[in-house]
Amino acid sequence: MALDAKTIAGLAEHLETCELQARDTLKITDEHPDMDWDDAYAIQAEILRRKLARGSRVIGLKAGLTSHAKMKQMGVDSPVFGFLVDNFCVPEGGEVKTSELIHPKVEPEIAFVLKRALKGPGCHIGTVLAATDFVLPGIEVIDSRYRDFKFDLKSVVADNTSAARFVVGGQALPPDRVDLRTMGVVMEKNGQVVAIGAGAAVLGHPAAAVAMLANHLGRRGEEIPAGTLILSGGVTEAVAVKAGDHVSLRLQGLGSVSLRFV
Repeated sequence: MALDAKTIAGLAEHLETCELQARDTLKITDEHPDMDWDDAYAIQAEILRRKLARGSRVIGLKAGLTSHAKMKQMGVDSPVFGFLVDNFCVPEGGEVKTSELIHPKVEPEIAFVLKRALKGPGCHIGTVLAATDFVLPGIEVIDSRYRDFKFDLKSVVADNTSAARFVVGGQALPPDRVDLRTMGVVMEKNGQVVAIGAGAAVLGHPAAAVAMLANHLGRRGEEIPAGTLILSGGVTEAVAVKAGDHVSLRLQGLGSVSLRFV
């Protein structure tokens, strides 16, 4: 690690304050160009520690930048991983207050819920599917704390991969009841189609993102517990939203889920 504990704690406080106060900042690698991957995930972990200390609960995990479209959009070349706490969860059809966010965007997700724990290394698509209880549609609201959504990979990892809000709903089905690779994905904003894709846009198969997450955690001596909800990553490029927008997502065979911005 390149950063000391005091610097990590200070950066975590800074980024979380930006989140809570809905204000942006320059990417942290501008002032700390030598920070490494361990530093980035240590900052993310410190943000989580702060939230847990105030009573938040971890209810899921997320993979980010898993589609080639998202990687191209954000100018990066590998996925990142973050956490989801209960404060981020929006009820199906519920409202998201834009006053609490900086510059929100939405992306369509295929969500996994595990019936058995997953631990790497060596986790692969088949391992994930065997450990999955069911899959269902999800919409993630991302909201980078960095000005104009400009960041590098280490900065976005530290910022908990731009996590802000999410909703899941629709029909939950075991993964052997659907073809996650060819599954069609249609997202609408105010009744107009704004994104179309298929599950294969996520690393060739969305379960591959979950496997990469399990292997990532395994290298750190951690696992994905049974019962965990996992957002496998945006199938398409993210779409900007504002107050007054209504967003809905349909996944082939899994129904739909929606939310509103106020």
